[in-house]
Amino acid sequence: MFEFDQYLGFLAFLVILTMGFWLMIFLMAFVPYWIGGSVGELIKEKREARKKAKAEKV
Repeated sequence: MFEFDQYLGFLAFLVILTMGFWLMIFLMAFVPYWIGGSVGELIKEKREARKKAKAEKV
């Protein structure tokens, strides 16, 4: 019915499919979270630098 090579090919397909699924979940969930956090921190740092510059002028 099935040969061992066909079984190995099917297992390889399942492994690649599963890895692709989890990679997609990782890229869609965690990467935007990291980017959003880094942008938020950059904005905070720029606000603090602007406040310090205003304080030094006065």
